[in-house]
Amino acid sequence: MDSDEDSFIQLPPAEGLEDGFPEVTPEQVRREIEHCKELCRALEQDHAKLQMAKETVEQRTRELRKEGELLHKNLEQQMSLNRDEERSCQTGIFLAKEEKNRLMQEKEVLKKKLKEMLPALPEKKMVFKGLVTNKEDTNKLMLTPLIRYPLLGGSALITFEKAEVAQRIIEVKEHVVELSYGEELEELDRCRVRVQAAPVDILLPSALEMRLTRNSRSILVSDLPSLGIPEEALLDKLELFFSKTKNGGGEVESREFLDNSDQVVLTFAQDGVAELLIARGHIQVSVGKGKHKLKISPCMSGDITNLQLQPSRCPRTVLLSGIPDVLGEEPMRDALEIHFQKASRGGGEVDTVAYVPAGQQGVAVFMEDAC
Repeated sequence: MDSDEDSFIQLPPAEGLEDGFPEVTPEQVRREIEHCKELCRALEQDHAKLQMAKETVEQRTRELRKEGELLHKNLEQQMSLNRDEERSCQTGIFLAKEEKNRLMQEKEVLKKKLKEMLPALPEKKMVFKGLVTNKEDTNKLMLTPLIRYPLLGGSALITFEKAEVAQRIIEVKEHVVELSYGEELEELDRCRVRVQAAPVDILLPSALEMRLTRNSRSILVSDLPSLGIPEEALLDKLELFFSKTKNGGGEVESREFLDNSDQVVLTFAQDGVAELLIARGHIQVSVGKGKHKLKISPCMSGDITNLQLQPSRCPRTVLLSGIPDVLGEEPMRDALEIHFQKASRGGGEVDTVAYVPAGQQGVAVFMEDAC
């Protein structure tokens, strides 16, 4: 905008005044009027610009207000979602804690049952066959699995020669078995049953700790000859020989054969007899018509102090359940084997089939590399 000097009409100096009033010419008035018009137009332009700027600011204010309201609404929604998620997380944590507590209680119950079962395990006398060495890496006990698996009525165990066949059968889950193989029957007369296939999970020992103690009055007699006489007769002859002091023995308190072996445990009534015989290592014994060199070893007894089990899945065996009692035991077993050995039905070569009819119970025995 122009200075204050340009905003007013300039009057001539006082020297040019007559009777105290300035002398103004029409030309000067005209110029001043034009100047005022220019100032008015400039003010109008400034006013228009200010009005436009005001409208722009008001529009931007309205836009910012809407953005603020939207942000506030989104913030409230997000806070509500966060509160719901927090409540959901707290509920999940609570449920997880409850599940953990339930599993811990179940674990304690299983531990208690396992402890109750361990003392009830039948005592089994065994012979350790191996080399005695001082190397630490050979201080191991090798276990051969002999698992007894209960079978309920209306179920069967089928073992294939290849593990991939068993896996295919398990993945299908439900199978329709034709029971009229080898017979010329109409379609309506054919009998079919639906059976369910599932994996077989068993518990195998993963760690075993035993406390071994040496029986001071017992010896283990091995390398017994095969004379073809009854076990009781052989035990009588051994007791008769080892009960004589001239043979280094003494009064025999008990004698017994170990299970599934040709070793005999002799227990003497007095202390010191067993140690002397063990020190000899071998002894000539008259049995039958000749003398035989028998081996004398210490007799050890062991108690299980810790037994840990881990689940293991049989790779080649499948459990079939839901088998109705519509055929005899042998025909049903044959029908199952015929059905599951067909490659067109996803089967393969069958190794063994164990079937228990409905209303009965059975026990399947898994040996090493048998499942």
